[in-house]
Amino acid sequence: MFENLSDRLSRSLKNITGRGRLTEDNIKETLREVRMALLEADVALPVVRDFVANVKQRSVGLEVSKSLTPGQEFLKIVQKALEEAMGDANEELVLNTQPPAVIMVAGLQGAGKTTSVAKLAKYLTERKKKKVIVVSADVYRPAAIKQLETLANDINVEFFPSDISQKPVDIVNAAITHARLRQFDVLLVDTAGRLHVDSDMMDEIKALHAAVKPIETLFVVDAMTGQDAANTAKAFNDALPLTGVVLTKADGDARGGAALSIRHITGKPIKFIGMGEKTDALEPFYPDRIASRILGMGDMLGLIEELEQKVDKEKSAKMAQKIMKGKGFSLEDFREQLVQMRGMGGMMSMLDKLPGMKNLPAGAANQMGDKQFVKMEAIINSMTPKERNFPDLLKGSRKKRIAAGSGTQVQDINQLLKQFMQMQKMMKQMSGKGGMMKMMRGMGGKLPPGMLPPR
Repeated sequence: MFENLSDRLSRSLKNITGRGRLTEDNIKETLREVRMALLEADVALPVVRDFVANVKQRSVGLEVSKSLTPGQEFLKIVQKALEEAMGDANEELVLNTQPPAVIMVAGLQGAGKTTSVAKLAKYLTERKKKKVIVVSADVYRPAAIKQLETLANDINVEFFPSDISQKPVDIVNAAITHARLRQFDVLLVDTAGRLHVDSDMMDEIKALHAAVKPIETLFVVDAMTGQDAANTAKAFNDALPLTGVVLTKADGDARGGAALSIRHITGKPIKFIGMGEKTDALEPFYPDRIASRILGMGDMLGLIEELEQKVDKEKSAKMAQKIMKGKGFSLEDFREQLVQMRGMGGMMSMLDKLPGMKNLPAGAANQMGDKQFVKMEAIINSMTPKERNFPDLLKGSRKKRIAAGSGTQVQDINQLLKQFMQMQKMMKQMSGKGGMMKMMRGMGGKLPPGMLPPR
């Protein structure tokens, strides 16, 4: 996420962070590079102008904290300006109303509205413990109604049926009545995709909004459209009283222009950011954490929250107990770890939140993506239970059988076994006296062995 902007900004700021003192000349030179980095990231020009002016104003006559160098202080100013450009703090959904709280979702075709409705439903159900129902008022695309019904079934959320022969206002009013009778906390309304230049369609959604009076009106927009995302959101905001934005496909957005432009241009907060296609790939938008990631400082709070939500604590506790008792770490345990990591979007998704991870060697991403995890799982799945517990049995003929069964090569099996042995060694160190501290000293702050590509 935001790789291009992150790389360019890091290079621009690297020259100044080591300086013993800041002068008007080196500030001016760095800000020129920062300005270019933002423009290349497709950040809207008015946003770039205000951002650079903000940083310049704070930097001139800077009083430096004793614990920081002038260059580090300048980096702090840039980070703060990035946060402010995106909205200072996370703004939660407003749900304090007479149930059901109606949330209307609008946007262009193909922006990911229907998927975002499902993601929001899952987020509100699992993390906010709300009783949620969803309804589709998209009477122009029959597949949209069916898509939402399928997604609702997948995430175990109630779906209110609708039909293309009905009027959107009638559909939503019926859904509100049903939700009130069945005591649902939240009703999520998916609307038809429309262009802001289509006056008839815009009049329709205005009428729907006036009739339904939702407490939240969210605009879903594709991050990969850059500053166009901000301009489209503004056009919708001029027609509809939006309360916030959901930025989708941010995992594919290497530039970051949308995230930095939307708040400034629309005045509306980004409330959520979509980081993939899975129904749990939606995160509340925290400007401070995103700014930290853009500057290559990681997002440790985000990583901790993700681990809290997605790691199977019971399985992890059992494995920890087993290792501490000196019962060893088997290939089956290794497979369990791979499954859990893949459930979190793969190792790269986790590493993206760690400081300095963009400095990983070239090729590391390929070694840590979903494909690699699937391949490793397939290899272990093709082994017998005995082979998983006693990997020393894996000689020539067995490796050929496993390679054939998993659609891989013998060299892939050798690589997996090498990584497993390194992981096993690390786990053994943990189980000994002073285990964790001893292991961390041995690693010297590096990544766990076996998690980097072979040299």
